[in-house]
Amino acid sequence: MSTTPSKSPTKYSSEFRASAVKLATDTDQPVSVTAKNLGVNVNTLHTWIHNASKPINTSSDKSECHYEEVKRLKKELSMVKQERDLLKKAAAYFELYIV
Repeated sequence: MSTTPSKSPTKYSSEFRASAVKLATDTDQPVSVTAKNLGVNVNTLHTWIHNASKPINTSSDKSECHYEEVKRLKKELSMVKQERDLLKKAAAYFELYIV
């Protein structure tokens, strides 16, 4: 019986991981081809892409900021709708005098 030495996992730098993810997501070639060209396991590259797509920080400051932005945008939308309705009425009014 012969035993084969187990392979230790390869450590990749965070810069290499980031550039690999960018290359895999920005090109039109399949992820498997990118992984093969970089000498990385396909599943490893998929894991890196998945981890890179996760939000880094989900703090309450962000949610509060989003809440304030949504509030501001709703107010702006309401004002734009009022302006639109006013312009519709004005257009209908002037259409009567042009015809």
